[in-house]
Amino acid sequence: MPHIPYIPDVAGNAALAICESLLLALNDRKILPEREIVGILNDAASAHLDASANDDQAEMHKAVVALINRILAGGNSVRRK
Repeated sequence: MPHIPYIPDVAGNAALAICESLLLALNDRKILPEREIVGILNDAASAHLDASANDDQAEMHKAVVALINRILAGGNSVRRK
């Protein structure tokens, strides 16, 4: 197996790309409508917002909320019509 260099956050970036692709595929194939996908993203942001009030990693949770909100604003996970 080839050596894979350590790059910070590579696993998180890969997971985000995979999840966004899955959400797009679910929407394109009419399995989940846009409102459901937006709801999933809002739920994820809400969970991290709640955790930021009660967790020693509050800044990380706040950063996750900000990123999800940017995804929602940019429409990355939903092909807006």
